[in-house]
Amino acid sequence: MKKIGIFSDTHSYIDDKIIHYLEDRDEIWHAGDIGNEKVLEPFINNINMRVVWGNIDNQSCRLTWPEVACFECEKLKVLMIHIAGKFGSYTLQVRELIQKFHPDLLICGHSHILKIAKDNKFNLTYINPGAAGLHGFHTVRTLLKFTVEIDQLKDFQIIEMPRYLKI
Repeated sequence: MKKIGIFSDTHSYIDDKIIHYLEDRDEIWHAGDIGNEKVLEPFINNINMRVVWGNIDNQSCRLTWPEVACFECEKLKVLMIHIAGKFGSYTLQVRELIQKFHPDLLICGHSHILKIAKDNKFNLTYINPGAAGLHGFHTVRTLLKFTVEIDQLKDFQIIEMPRYLKI
């Protein structure tokens, strides 16, 4: 059993709430648009991190992290990429990766819109955690927590935080 936390689109921003919500996780997955790599520092030495770079990420991020990550978590095959296209209407690159790797989970970011859905056409679960940062059009910051037990996703928690901080 592994406890997973997923977030995306931090755009160089992280706060104590995000760190607090994810501190009990075994693994943390960041689905791109990191911004400044310092947002990953609270996790990097304590937790297994899986990270892909996104379209706003600089050369340092692109040299440190891959564009695409394919891995197994427990017995689930995971494909993670920042830009996957809309649910059910994926980019050509993502369709080719799905056909090559046959993932159980497709993790992406970019849209700043939280979405969890079953794609019956490709027999996978699509997960976009929304945006955890302040930059963008979203009005609520979101991240996800869940458990992977053997080949099952369990105990989903959607964490919502206000977009605008009170001063």
